[in-house]
Amino acid sequence: MRKLFFLALVLSIFVSCKIQTQSMKSISINYPKTHKVDTVNTYFGVSIPDPYRWLEDDRSKATENWVKAQNETTFEYLENITYRKSLKKRLTKLWNYEKIGSPFKEGSYTYFYKNDGLQNQYVIYRYKTGNDPSTAEVFLDPNTFKEDGTISLGGTSFSKDGKTLAYAISEGGSDWRKILIMNTETKEIIEDTLVDIKFSGMSWYKNEGFYYSSYDKPLGSELSAKTDQHKVYYHKLGTKQSEDQLIYGGIPEEKHRYIYGGVTEDDHYLVITPRISTSGNKLYIKDLTVPNAPLVEILGHTDSDSNIIENVGSKLYIMTNLDAPNQKIVTVDASDPSPENWVDFIPETENVLTPSTGGGYFFANYMVDAVSQVLQYDYNGKLIREVELPGVGTADGFGTKKDEKELYYAFTNYITPGSIYKYDIDNGTSELYKKPSIDFNPEAYKSKQVFYKSKDGTNVPMIITHKKDLELTGKNPTILYGYGGFNVSLTPSFSIANAVWMEQGGVFAVPNLRGGGEYGKAWHNAGTKLQKQNVFDDFIAAAEYLISEKYTSSDFLAIRGGSNGGLLVGATMTQRPELMKVALPAVGVLDMLRYHTFTAGAGWAYDYGTAEDNKEMFEYLKGYSPVHNVKKGTKYPATLVTTGDHDDRVVPAHSFKFAAELQSKQTGENPTLIRIETDAGHGAGTPVSKTIEQYADIYGFTLYNMGFKTLPSEMDGE
Repeated sequence: MRKLFFLALVLSIFVSCKIQTQSMKSISINYPKTHKVDTVNTYFGVSIPDPYRWLEDDRSKATENWVKAQNETTFEYLENITYRKSLKKRLTKLWNYEKIGSPFKEGSYTYFYKNDGLQNQYVIYRYKTGNDPSTAEVFLDPNTFKEDGTISLGGTSFSKDGKTLAYAISEGGSDWRKILIMNTETKEIIEDTLVDIKFSGMSWYKNEGFYYSSYDKPLGSELSAKTDQHKVYYHKLGTKQSEDQLIYGGIPEEKHRYIYGGVTEDDHYLVITPRISTSGNKLYIKDLTVPNAPLVEILGHTDSDSNIIENVGSKLYIMTNLDAPNQKIVTVDASDPSPENWVDFIPETENVLTPSTGGGYFFANYMVDAVSQVLQYDYNGKLIREVELPGVGTADGFGTKKDEKELYYAFTNYITPGSIYKYDIDNGTSELYKKPSIDFNPEAYKSKQVFYKSKDGTNVPMIITHKKDLELTGKNPTILYGYGGFNVSLTPSFSIANAVWMEQGGVFAVPNLRGGGEYGKAWHNAGTKLQKQNVFDDFIAAAEYLISEKYTSSDFLAIRGGSNGGLLVGATMTQRPELMKVALPAVGVLDMLRYHTFTAGAGWAYDYGTAEDNKEMFEYLKGYSPVHNVKKGTKYPATLVTTGDHDDRVVPAHSFKFAAELQSKQTGENPTLIRIETDAGHGAGTPVSKTIEQYADIYGFTLYNMGFKTLPSEMDGE
């Protein structure tokens, strides 16, 4: 089964400049009044007030008015930061360069994604395979979907012969999708649009139709009502969506919140992976060469993450962390595929494995202290070579069709702008295919990995990046960025935003916290449920390390994270408000007693547990839930909460309630503001224009509240 990796090369830099600081008069803020209600929840005999419950109603006029009033207050404050416009101007200028993704072949064409510079969405181009790439034409331009770029491309899937394309679109950043079907020769839409689709891939069977996933439409708000029964359907070309066949799901006795259906590259098997949460899945196969073949169970429990990544006839290759926390590949015959028959193909090692296939080989991409090492194996399990990478960093994209002779991968790290390399699969040689043409000199920067001890003595890695000539005075503006959850690994990558920050003399630090996947399932589990405090302790210890080593001090430290990382910021700032000057929680999970009642939130229970599980879990969640731990009379750091009004993954009510609590209980002059993006969701598909505005606001707010009074208006004459 082929995986297609697309890494958008988002690159840029600021011209060197010095910034001076001084004590500045605070900007006056008149916060909108947020009224309270008498709603009370009871858990195990404990009454918990929920005075801002009304803000959960995203369809009410009262919530709409509150959002409008909060945005007016926030932007009135931001308008007083004079260099915010300079930041936006500089970001806009530096964003404006050509970005091209890795080529991939479908049918008789070679396709690639491209952004000319400031286009809100990437455009798909194509040319006849074998022709000069300069002959490429526009194939699909999402910028034409809506003038302001708020309708984005949410995924693509070509039929096996490349003559038909199914592509998904997202409106206003929502996770709900529509699927359109196009004749790739004429570029005409050939069927009615499929609607009400969420958390779905599109996997073709031959050229006849494709499998996709969705939930039943919720009865309440589309953006916040619970959706917890995922289903897999098959859409046959030429038929109506109402006639689509239900393949799996809707089982009353067990809520499968995420179910995906994928077809092996040879069209032999349908693979079904039902999940009740974001971690762990069952595993079934269906032989598509046999009419009316039943689903065959490989795993009937959710104690592992396991999936079929390849097959040769009936021989299955399964990636799994069952009894192998760092993952391995096993083989088994489809005639009797239960785990007792599994045979190790690429055994588990001390490093976490992420495998892919292409050109008749397996590529084992290992994380070694969060950086990439890639080994190439043949189908007999023989090690062919270690792929020589361009440097120390993140390599991604070692996947293509089985009959290809070359593949394209991307390489990047915190100081190396992402570039595309062409890899000769048989010979093992790489050559530079596309390097961005931008004014950035990696030699002027330093990226260093350190290990520090957390509260319980655990060694935690962190990569710290800044200018080489930075003096460790304890007064450098620093962003500490973290995530720490859901088995997600933070690996080194270059971005425009980080370059902007570092060029301003800033330090950018990323610790690999427990709860992530950098050291396998054990590392992940150490930051879940009743161990979640480990994640916050790791983050706090990272801040203390940066301060003790004179990279920064509490007056010049900002903490930032999004989604689960927004929870990280919210918990850290409520537990240690004196530790940082600025807090930047983005699209955060902030009400830990009610998160599971919205959209697909119940699927996060593997990481968090829920307040209904038992009294111990309830007390634990209550003990760190950011919304429930804002204390009156406390001086919290300057806080800019950010969210989107169409975020239906982590609903904006989390951020609304947290901001309301902060505004009602903050002591001192530090601002507590919320910036609510309209026609935006959890982040994916956000137009470039909105992204630039967001970063200008975030950096302007951060630097201003650290006491920086100015940015050079002319940027060294530019």
